[in-house]
Amino acid sequence: MLSTKLSRSMSASLLLSSLAFGVSVCAETLPADYSKPESWLCRGADKDLGACDVDMTTTIVNADGSMSVEKFSKTDDAKVDCFYVYPTVSLDKTGNSDMVAGPEEYSVVKQQFARYGSVCRTFAPLYRQVTLTALRAGISRTGGAAGVDRTMNYGDVVAAWNNYLENYNDGRGVILVGHSQGSGVLTQLIKKEIEGKAIQKKIISAMLIGTRVQVPAGQTVGATFEHMPLCESATQNECIVTYASFRSDVPPPEQGMFGKNGKDSVSACTSPAKLADNTTALHAYLNTQQGVSSSSVSPLSWTKNTPQLETPFASVPGLLTGKCVANERGGYFEMTVHGDPKDPRTDDISGDVMNADGSVNASWGLHLVDMNIAMGNLISLARQQSEAYLAK
Repeated sequence: MLSTKLSRSMSASLLLSSLAFGVSVCAETLPADYSKPESWLCRGADKDLGACDVDMTTTIVNADGSMSVEKFSKTDDAKVDCFYVYPTVSLDKTGNSDMVAGPEEYSVVKQQFARYGSVCRTFAPLYRQVTLTALRAGISRTGGAAGVDRTMNYGDVVAAWNNYLENYNDGRGVILVGHSQGSGVLTQLIKKEIEGKAIQKKIISAMLIGTRVQVPAGQTVGATFEHMPLCESATQNECIVTYASFRSDVPPPEQGMFGKNGKDSVSACTSPAKLADNTTALHAYLNTQQGVSSSSVSPLSWTKNTPQLETPFASVPGLLTGKCVANERGGYFEMTVHGDPKDPRTDDISGDVMNADGSVNASWGLHLVDMNIAMGNLISLARQQSEAYLAK
């Protein structure tokens, strides 16, 4: 999750390697204290934390301009858990964020994770991530946000994970959910603490979105992970769901990071729509309100007569499709917008990362809305994988 504009597109690779993929280079730092409730954005049944107990009401905007309201219902008797690590959103002025949640942390939980509450108990730790301030400084080469510690984010998440296992898991299955920097940190967690160990049996799936997972060509495991393969069905467990999304008419550039193949491996893509429903139709939940640090905002008008909606989310059935693509550019999730100028509904969505000159930054694709465009598919997949896990 980034700001809407980046001043130098090719400099983004420097930050991608450290933020999206979770590279660590500094000395070890003592982790945060996760026995404190204020160290969590969401912690199971602790409703007073607030981040996962928010209004998720959605307006369904049909192609003919008709609308209906979809209420959200959080399950009260979830049999499984979800553990989420959020992307780069902190607006703190330091290299690493503090442990005080700001509007940006609350906003991204609402956009990317709170809806999982219809399937599972939700756990989302605060962590001292590398900040958006540091990302911007690195891209613009201004030298701002000094003192970045690239081990602090991982150390905090490991501590939160261990606290969750010790105090809340009680043998339950768990879905790991991450985006961008969060996916990079979870990738490290899986490699170091989970795969090949007894705890792997509790992993329903790991949804690592907006990052780069590598596999040998023609295989589902190897390269990034040794024991956890890519998910190939909605009834499979202990597997990886991953993709980075791009518009069909703005594919990733050859020198981009997302979707780029490795020397002896290819960039993995698992379509949540195909896994969940064997389709290309995307069930999007799009933000209708101005975000704190995201361009995942509403179009100028949802219909010809409705510039704004009262609900925080919109769903646009039939407007978006997505599929995994593998070619000489790499492996990525290709989204197509099927706008029709003859109908009253919007013909496009927002979500591109923009350069300072107003052009689309092709290297980042639809990174800002990776999860929004397929949120309904991800939730359906999480539900099916959880049912398969519980049936065992």
